[in-house]
Amino acid sequence: MKFKSQKVAYYFFALSMILLLLQLTYGFIMAFAHMGFDGLHSIIPFNAATATHKNLLVVWLISGFMGAAYFIIPDESDNELYSVPLALIQFWSFAIVGVIAVAGFHMGWFEGRKFLEIPRPLDYLVAINVILFLANIVMTIYKGKRHTTTAMVLTAGLIFVAVLYLPGMVWFDNHTVDSFFRWWVVHLWVEGVWELVMGGILAYLLIKLTGVDREVIEKWLYVIVGLTFLSGILGTGHHYYYTGVPKYWLIIGGIFSSLEPLAFLGMTLFAVTMYKKGNKKHPNKLAIYWTLNSAIVSFLGAGLLGLAHTLPGVNLYTHGTLVTAMHGHLAFWGAYASIVLAVMSYAMPLLTGRKIYDNSIGHLAFWLANVGILGMTAAFAAAGVAQVYLQRIAGMDFMVVQNELHPHFFVLILAATVLSVGVILYVVNFYKFGLPNDEAIVKEEEFKALQTN
Repeated sequence: MKFKSQKVAYYFFALSMILLLLQLTYGFIMAFAHMGFDGLHSIIPFNAATATHKNLLVVWLISGFMGAAYFIIPDESDNELYSVPLALIQFWSFAIVGVIAVAGFHMGWFEGRKFLEIPRPLDYLVAINVILFLANIVMTIYKGKRHTTTAMVLTAGLIFVAVLYLPGMVWFDNHTVDSFFRWWVVHLWVEGVWELVMGGILAYLLIKLTGVDREVIEKWLYVIVGLTFLSGILGTGHHYYYTGVPKYWLIIGGIFSSLEPLAFLGMTLFAVTMYKKGNKKHPNKLAIYWTLNSAIVSFLGAGLLGLAHTLPGVNLYTHGTLVTAMHGHLAFWGAYASIVLAVMSYAMPLLTGRKIYDNSIGHLAFWLANVGILGMTAAFAAAGVAQVYLQRIAGMDFMVVQNELHPHFFVLILAATVLSVGVILYVVNFYKFGLPNDEAIVKEEEFKALQTN
């Protein structure tokens, strides 16, 4: 690493690892409950389990984004982080609010709006925490010796993440209006500004891992940002089909949702092309694998599988079924989980000075995790298609259909076990690096050599 203050990133990365393992645990609780093995219901009701599972996803990814920013921004700005004490205060407050929220879900303290279940008083604490984070990042850039497009796109994405959290904090008495603005948070996060964060991290990693000229990579980044905003903003309409909004949203949502895969296709072409142009000599092969995996799998999960059921005539049947889970799991894994795991894989050798670039545990973790998530996607797809046919075409009762889906959930649990073993191995590899230390700080020339030799 170039600057001592970059060590702060480790805290956020470590928190992400813990929360990811916890999220997987709640995924198993939900899967077994779907099969009728709900022995924990008196302690962890299904609604508490699903709220915890989904919100842990959001929290561990945001923690990873914050860690990535604390590592990347000082490097890109060529300057120490503005305030390490502020970053540590922000970390501990973020972790504490997360713990309180999860505990609250188990005591029935949540709002009940999907992905936005966090109680309203905690919303304000989250907002304060994010303001502290953004202030630290912006001041680092302001005082920096250089200002790069990569840093600006990453920071802009993080700022918009904060801004678009605000509509979810406003109280609406009308359910339709509340649902309308809830999607401003949920959709415009994951299919809008989070893509900017992903694009910024992806560009940074490609610059460091391939040795391709920064100017070339950042020109591609402009194209991706344009495609993201072109399709993502108005593509929100595909969530409005059933919330009581005017019919024109059927047309707008249908058209622009069909364009959303273009942004992810652009990211895939961007990453693969830059990799082919590069010198392929970087020793950190695992970081390269996770980076390319993010670009390719996001196109499959977020792009193609999203398109497969987002058009009005199809979504009429698939809305609210396990087909959505098929799309959601692979999309989040490719677009966001993989990019966070990629930046961790790149950063940890530099933060600790331990050059564990290429080992069997890391490679096994990569392949098991990806085989597992593909198996889960297939199981969700089979279950979703069966659910659509039995429930919405044949007209069978909802709960009767759930019983018919048990074999698919058995396959799902097997695939999830493979994924979990991969993730556990990744976590083991993460902690093998040890803690960051000042001895890992190197001079500018040595730092460049670490990235291109």
